Amino acid sequence: MRFRAYSVHLFTAAGASLAMLALLEAAQQDWAMMAIWLAVAFIVDGIDGPLARKYDVKTNAPVIDGTLLDLIIDFLTYVMIPAYALYGSGLLPGWTGWFVVLFIPFTSSLYFSDTRMKTADSSFRGFPGCWNMVTLALLVIEPAWQIILGLVLLLSLAQFLTLKFVHPVRTKRWRAISLPVAMVWTASIGVAAWTDFAPMPALTIVVALTSIYLLVAGVAQQVIYDRGHVR
Repeated sequence: MRFRAYSVHLFTAAGASLAMLALLEAAQQDWAMMAIWLAVAFIVDGIDGPLARKYDVKTNAPVIDGTLLDLIIDFLTYVMIPAYALYGSGLLPGWTGWFVVLFIPFTSSLYFSDTRMKTADSSFRGFPGCWNMVTLALLVIEPAWQIILGLVLLLSLAQFLTLKFVHPVRTKRWRAISLPVAMVWTASIGVAAWTDFAPMPALTIVVALTSIYLLVAGVAQQVIYDRGHVR
């Protein structure tokens, strides 16, 4: 059991190597390969949590803090690399690119250190800094820069509001919908990256709809079940 528990930590740590691969591709402005590595890192991040709980890493592998390890890697793959991609991809011209590449890490570092980021039902309190999902979706949809800038400002503010955002795996409520939607989103991003983000209207619609669901599902649960309060 100890070997399996520490193996989970090694699996989680592989996300740091995936982050470096994504960064190297981003430096070459190969956004398709960057997206593929980020998608793989996203899959690893979705799997390591259930494995950590199954093998009780806190008890059987206590030397390594799995939560801290996960946060370090998440900040690389969820925040730093996606922020750079928004800057370097040309989605945001001129001063807007500079503003976003500095603003996203600034606000997200505060959110990632917030001890209240998780709710009782394993959702996130506030937008969980998933800028990788935002950036990859924007690379597919390619909206006007004004929309992108407005979305960045809105989501940055949402990090500090008492709004729920579902975790597709851990949030039990609507998981039968959320998890398949997240899987469809991931597969769609993979297809888009594999085709080098070639215009595909049907795929764009799928990415847009699944992204909207993942963004608003938690808030909808608050309105329907929690009467607007985070629990």
